[in-house]
Amino acid sequence: MKKIFVTKPYLPDRVAFQEKIDRIWENEHLTNQGPLLTELETELKSFLRNPYFHFVTNGTLALQLALRAFDITSGEVITAPFSYVATTSSIMWEGCRPVFVDIDPKTFCIDVNKIEAAITPQTRAIMAVHVFGYPCDVEALEDIGRRHNLKIIYDAAHAFGADYKGKSLLSYGDAATCSFHATKVFHTIEGGCVISHDEQTHKKIGLLKSFGHIGDDHFCLGINAKASEFQAAMGQCNLKDFAKIIQDRAQVSTWYDQALPLEKLQRPFHPSDFSYNYAYYPVVFETPDICKQVIANLTAENIIPRRYFYPSLNTLPYVTNADPCPVSESLAMRVLSLPFYKELDEASVIRIADIIKRSL
Repeated sequence: MKKIFVTKPYLPDRVAFQEKIDRIWENEHLTNQGPLLTELETELKSFLRNPYFHFVTNGTLALQLALRAFDITSGEVITAPFSYVATTSSIMWEGCRPVFVDIDPKTFCIDVNKIEAAITPQTRAIMAVHVFGYPCDVEALEDIGRRHNLKIIYDAAHAFGADYKGKSLLSYGDAATCSFHATKVFHTIEGGCVISHDEQTHKKIGLLKSFGHIGDDHFCLGINAKASEFQAAMGQCNLKDFAKIIQDRAQVSTWYDQALPLEKLQRPFHPSDFSYNYAYYPVVFETPDICKQVIANLTAENIIPRRYFYPSLNTLPYVTNADPCPVSESLAMRVLSLPFYKELDEASVIRIADIIKRSL
């Protein structure tokens, strides 16, 4: 029986994609802000309703560029332990120390009530995570940032297409980053973006992603975070299909809602005034043992879920002197992201749900 994986990259119409590739051959322009990438950036600025948008090579470099844009290369950055490892590694790679604040047990995002106790004279920023594409308490974070003169950077890797209070979730904070990795709702094979909110920061990110120079004039230390025309070709095709992608993923989510014993599972809190992008379908079991049993039973049927996110990042072997985060550590042991992608059919969803019911 064919394996069902936790996710599956969306592939657009091959003829439409080939037309984009033909343009690359005609232009003979492969990278360095080529015409397709310039077009895609314009389209994404319009989609996200923000002119201060930079497309970059991947979501991890996007986080690093956001830190660099605000000259945060030392000191402490408060962050959440329930995320993919890139959130922590980007902080450490830029020479900062991650300070972990536990998460809210309902939203799975950073617990804003615990942040101020973690602020010290060395704190430079807060890097919060819109976990699974659900929003942090952006109003509380904005207030904390303003009162303590801290930059608020959102790891919004999962949040493309999610809206909160009438605007893109990527619009909040001093900067927000997103991942366009192949497994994301909107993807460009590899890729990502940095969104800021003023011309000066926007120009600085543009320099930082292109070695710090324009032509022969060098202005600052930079890195190579430029993307290729092939990434842009995939992005243009997928953006055109995005509404249909969301519609079909919403249907898969509804099938899960109907088939699963939700009274025995925990799901992330869905706030009002929020439009979800159906990035993931995570479920939380009562105990780690139940979670392990479900994984074993699904795997035996060629269904491959993922403990996403695991482990709690404060327990990484190369992180030192991190405080315990009991909520995150417990959740990481009990959470499972179920197979979830546009092409997943109802019969497969019912089969997955039946295995989970039997396991419980």
